[in-house]
Amino acid sequence: MPLAEPHDDHLPQEDLVALDGAVSNPDDNVVSETSGASDPTAAGDGPGTEPESAEPEPAESEPAVSDSEPALPEPEPTLPEPVRQRIVTLTAAVLPTLPADEVPVPLRRVAKFAPNRRARLGAPVIAAQLTADPLFRQRVTARVLADAGDLGAAVVEGTAPAAADPVEVAALAYLARPRGWRELIDASGAAVRAEADSAVVAELVREAEQRATRAEHDRAVARVEAEKLRDELARVREELGQLREESRQVARTLRETQARERKATELLATERGRAARASADVDAELRRARARLAEAEAAAGVARASAKESRSVDDARLWLLLETIGQAAVGLRRELALDPVDKLPADFVADAFAEQPGTAPASPAARARDTDDPARLDQLLALPRAHLVVDGYNVTKRGFGDMSLEQQRKRLITGLGGIAAQTGDEITVVFDGAERMHGLPPAPRGVRVLFSRKGETADELIRRLVRAEPAGRPVVVVSSDREVADGVRRHGAYPLGADSLLRRLARS
Repeated sequence: MPLAEPHDDHLPQEDLVALDGAVSNPDDNVVSETSGASDPTAAGDGPGTEPESAEPEPAESEPAVSDSEPALPEPEPTLPEPVRQRIVTLTAAVLPTLPADEVPVPLRRVAKFAPNRRARLGAPVIAAQLTADPLFRQRVTARVLADAGDLGAAVVEGTAPAAADPVEVAALAYLARPRGWRELIDASGAAVRAEADSAVVAELVREAEQRATRAEHDRAVARVEAEKLRDELARVREELGQLREESRQVARTLRETQARERKATELLATERGRAARASADVDAELRRARARLAEAEAAAGVARASAKESRSVDDARLWLLLETIGQAAVGLRRELALDPVDKLPADFVADAFAEQPGTAPASPAARARDTDDPARLDQLLALPRAHLVVDGYNVTKRGFGDMSLEQQRKRLITGLGGIAAQTGDEITVVFDGAERMHGLPPAPRGVRVLFSRKGETADELIRRLVRAEPAGRPVVVVSSDREVADGVRRHGAYPLGADSLLRRLARS
């Protein structure tokens, strides 16, 4: 059904002429209702007007306006609050659909609001523009009527279905303003007020019923409480009689207690005299004990002085013994005429391809220790001139098995460099390999890196390193291989598990 521009009896005749041409724009989605050639200047054109051949309405339906004086717009009707809110909601809903040049300047910022904020925050501005700007109201009305469907068409024709919501009908009538729109708003206001009055009456009736129910309930409760109070009163009277009897008994007991208290007071005075005498005896005994304590402290001081003197004598004897041993070592070195050496025993093992004959094994009883205590590693490395031999891949595959072999070697050698820097000990790490690996980083100072040759395993190279050391030098071998541990223990070395070195590296 084509939509026609609704009638607005507030627009002057010349505004209606301009508006008729403006709303016929297809961008506004409004098509003027025509049945042939129509006169755009006719003030009565609209959805609620009769054809030109229809009888004119009675003269008293519209006030007579002289040609010389402009028609003054009638004042805006007082809208019920639900109707006003519905008008603002409908306008806010169509604001974003209007072209930007058709939205009044005060409402352009409101049109950018979120839908739930547009009607709530922009209500005053929307209401003012609907009253002050008839053209804007006509544009809004065209889109609202298009969304309203049959109900909008009925309101434009000046009729409202009996089953329609009076608030919706009044809101559409205010925007479309067909003939008799004020009567529609008044009827809607009366319906809204009647609904409100009915709701108030229903609420009053419901409250009265609730009060009556509560009163009946309170009355029943009061009766029950009265019965309880009467029973309680009887019980209290009975208890009062019992309390009076108990009070008489308590009075007799009080008199007896007072007599016993007088006797106890006399006994207390006697005991206080005895306690005073006992306290004097204790004070005398305490003075005697303090005197004995002073004598004991004096004796302890003398004993400490004697012990200090004895310790000084022992220190002097020990110093003299160490000095004698040192001078004897210097004399022995001078007598043997030993020159400083550039190589250590492990260097000779690294240079030699086979075992050197004639190397006597060290005494097993002198150096072997059967222990896997992780703290033992620190104790052994603290010995003078200790030599740490590490089974390389046995340690790295146990601690860094998720890395490549190159990364395992690099991490172990770097960690051993830190231990060498801290302890100053000689460290040798042995890896299996038919030939020396290429691309290895330079070994840290104090760390010797060896690879077993073709036909030889790292275990055999470790045993040769142990046999090459002189008797009496502490050699520590780190390997979790039981065969390696048993072999080096027979030659007097200290075997330790790989976990002890891994924990030591983690702590560094």
